[in-house]
Amino acid sequence: MKKMLLVSILVLSVLMLAACATKAGQELSRAPSMIMGDALESDMSSAGYEGMPESIVAPESKSYSGNAATIERIVIRSAQLSIVVEDPGQSAKQISQMADQLGGYVISSNVYKTTYGPSDVPITRGSITIRVPAEHLDEAIEQIKSYAIEIESENVSGQDVTEQYTDLTSRLRNLEAAEEQLREIMASATKTEDVLRVFDDLRQVREQIEVIKGQMQYIEQSASLSQISVDLIPDEISQPLQIGGWRPEGTAKRALQSLIQALQWIADVGIWLVICVLPVALILGLPAYFVIRAIVRRRRAKKEEKPASE
Repeated sequence: MKKMLLVSILVLSVLMLAACATKAGQELSRAPSMIMGDALESDMSSAGYEGMPESIVAPESKSYSGNAATIERIVIRSAQLSIVVEDPGQSAKQISQMADQLGGYVISSNVYKTTYGPSDVPITRGSITIRVPAEHLDEAIEQIKSYAIEIESENVSGQDVTEQYTDLTSRLRNLEAAEEQLREIMASATKTEDVLRVFDDLRQVREQIEVIKGQMQYIEQSASLSQISVDLIPDEISQPLQIGGWRPEGTAKRALQSLIQALQWIADVGIWLVICVLPVALILGLPAYFVIRAIVRRRRAKKEEKPASE
């Protein structure tokens, strides 16, 4: 009976240590001590035990304060952009390729057909969400902006999760210590009911350890890979709505584009003439010129000889 009481006290003290080391106001929702609660408490009061020796408690309380003082700041950075592009589908491909080049990846990409304005003009819209290494976040934003005709909005934010990560680290350490203590108790237990009870507590502690490790891994990945969400707006939507079926801004824009294309065509023709056609014309034209000139002179000489002979 005394051995059973000592085992129960040791289990309760270790689990109370794990709960007390968390930040104020947070408790483990499934602490094993809740399962043994009333029975262990009544046994402790009847046996006259007041708690565990100081040597078991001191190391954990010191490790928490030391870890909180030395841990580096952990900041999760993210960005949201809304840009006007000529072709949302092509821009989505460019952003996806850029993410791969920077060592990131695409979380989601959506390009779809819709309509716009009173005349239900068909357009293509898109959105894409990527993750890139945090050290390349600014570079990625600049590249995305280079694909845009116009930038409607840009928001870069950061979330400091250092306190949350420190708390999880401390809880993990204390739970791992509790797990080690429970394994020692389980190894020394002789009765089947004692083994089963400690095994159940050990299983719950192990579940909480896995949950905390998952939360820590998520924070680490979020801090090392920044998320960028981009809304791709087609150029048509950035223009004013049509009034009475007439949109002068769109007409002026198309006219300007046609003028630029015409000037580009003239410039291209001039370049072809200077670089390609002119040298060929000189090579073929000069001999022909001299041949024709010689023929013309010969004909003139014959015409002049006929009147003289008569």
